[in-house]
Amino acid sequence: MERSSFNYDRHGKGYARFRRADPRIAAFVHEALGAAKTVLNVGAGAGSYEPEDRYVLALEPSAVMRAQRSGLRAPAVIGSAGSIPLDDNAVDASMAILSVHHWPDMAAGLNEMRRVSRDRVIIVTFDPDLLNDFWNTEYFPEVVEAEKRRYPTIHFLTDALGGRCDVQSIPVPLDCADGFQEAFYGRPEAFLDPEVRKAQSAWGFIPQGMEPVIVKRLADDLASGEWDRKFGHLREQPSFTCAFKLVVGYQ
Repeated sequence: MERSSFNYDRHGKGYARFRRADPRIAAFVHEALGAAKTVLNVGAGAGSYEPEDRYVLALEPSAVMRAQRSGLRAPAVIGSAGSIPLDDNAVDASMAILSVHHWPDMAAGLNEMRRVSRDRVIIVTFDPDLLNDFWNTEYFPEVVEAEKRRYPTIHFLTDALGGRCDVQSIPVPLDCADGFQEAFYGRPEAFLDPEVRKAQSAWGFIPQGMEPVIVKRLADDLASGEWDRKFGHLREQPSFTCAFKLVVGYQ
């Protein structure tokens, strides 16, 4: 399965400011790693969700993203999922956190993760079959359709990983520190901030000139109170469980 990729060298500046690891989500990732002592993070970006109590090797093709890694984290190796520069069974586990949909060839990347991992492969992604269950499909249908084309189905992932796979939904907390779209299920005003949208790659896959039109739909309904009449209960809902998924493939 091949997809067009987002140019993080061009559009990724400031990404780490809005896409920070949320500790409650990190707990799901770290538990999924099991007893793994050595971990490869593929499409590592700024290093979100990398465990601090294990040896982590990060792989990231974008210079802009590598530069945003905290000084507390090891520098990332230059490379991409389709050709991981490691020997077979080089690490206990490998993980890809919201990066699979950026890979030009997902099947090749998943196969590479299996090749270099002795025990398991962890994928955090969004299920495209559930994206319509979030209110943004009413305001941003063009963005949602772009996402559906980019994200692999859960079946594709489990089939590519082979063997035994576990699939788990991750509830998103109301005050989520990570700035993906579902993180703002109860904070819709965040989408009016262009910097927030820049940290969500889906906006880069809609027709030019469409973004202000889309944002105005939401802004108008927020100003009139229509959004709150429809979805205001979400402002106090502690968590939201929708398309956010954890997939673990065991070797």
